[in-house]
Amino acid sequence: MKKSRGRTGRKRRRKHLQDFRVGVNCSHKLEYIKLKKWLKDRGFEDSNLRPAEFLGNALNYLLMAGDLIISLPEKCLLTTGTVLSSCLGGHLVKWKPPVSPLLALCTFLIAEKHAGEKSPWKPYLDVLPRTYTCPACLEHDVINLLPKPLKKKAQEQKMMIQELFRSSKAFFSSLQPLFAENTGTIFNYSALEWAWCTINTRTIYMKHPHRECFSLEPDVYALAPYLDLLNHSPNVQVKAAFNEQTRSYEIRTNSQCKKYQEVFICYGPHDNQRLLLEYGFVATDNPHSSVYVSAGWIYGFPGEGQCNRTTFGIQLGSAANNSVVFKPLGSSACWRRILLGDVTSARNEEQALDTAAKICQFLIEETQHVLLQISQLKRDKENLKTHLDLVEMLRSEDLKILQKSAEILCNLDLATA
Repeated sequence: MKKSRGRTGRKRRRKHLQDFRVGVNCSHKLEYIKLKKWLKDRGFEDSNLRPAEFLGNALNYLLMAGDLIISLPEKCLLTTGTVLSSCLGGHLVKWKPPVSPLLALCTFLIAEKHAGEKSPWKPYLDVLPRTYTCPACLEHDVINLLPKPLKKKAQEQKMMIQELFRSSKAFFSSLQPLFAENTGTIFNYSALEWAWCTINTRTIYMKHPHRECFSLEPDVYALAPYLDLLNHSPNVQVKAAFNEQTRSYEIRTNSQCKKYQEVFICYGPHDNQRLLLEYGFVATDNPHSSVYVSAGWIYGFPGEGQCNRTTFGIQLGSAANNSVVFKPLGSSACWRRILLGDVTSARNEEQALDTAAKICQFLIEETQHVLLQISQLKRDKENLKTHLDLVEMLRSEDLKILQKSAEILCNLDLATA
């Protein structure tokens, strides 16, 4: 009996170690030790979450639905209030026309990063990414490989940051009395791009009352140290909000999480194009993902003008098998009748399905061609590999959707024959 219990104990220990290896604990690293101490000095107490290498955060206990994942005191949050209480505050209040809350936060991040060891926010700044993979940071050759709707948005994002930089030069120059170095070298385009991406990818939504020293743009940003280590999963549900009673930003889970597994939160029901545009990553088997087909793809095919916009989407739900859904966008009566199962003429149904199948096949061939281009570029331009891997993942996910859609369309066509 003792021998048997010994074997069971060893098995349990092995299982415990295997579970823990899902994420490599990195809370012993100096930057995380300093961050936890810095947070503790600001009132944060937490013994549940552990930073883990490449997997975000691991727990050391079982999370049940409704449990509090994290509660971050207001003093730990970086908001426009933080900026106004810093040495930048006096300059912001005097500057006309008023700057946007977003620019104020960008300016603060750049200034604090430049301050280095002298910055009270250094423990947080040290764990922030040095570079980002938002489309605004991608090279022209990589942006050209994106799907057309995303390519357009990526170019708009890049132009928006460029315009923000151009329009902010006078304000940055006005800060010269605060710095020994020339502000032109501190507040350069690269620094603004980094600060903008930091806010865009890591901020939490927190509405603040309007202040006259800022423009009329919504003041809804808050950077949340440690909380922003939590990664996204489309398959979890959470409740996140600022608790006025505890004066803390709290996240509660509506999903169970097993011991030592990574803790995820959900940024919202975003498709992969939105995730890449706003956060710089792609989710595999994303139940919200779709392949978008604009009006330009429809014209020239039989039945043109019957619908002006359509998507092919794969939906991974609670059903045992994956199901493909075709989402008609707009007011196309033809698509509505066919795709929702209403009665329609055999001719119209056959024509619409044939059009959808041709568009789907065209997009499959185009996506496969782009994937070949990406493979070639990865061999020729190793410096772009990280960004190319990201676009390759997006295109591969699109291809899975299109191939599944083509299969369903073929079955529908056979059923109507």
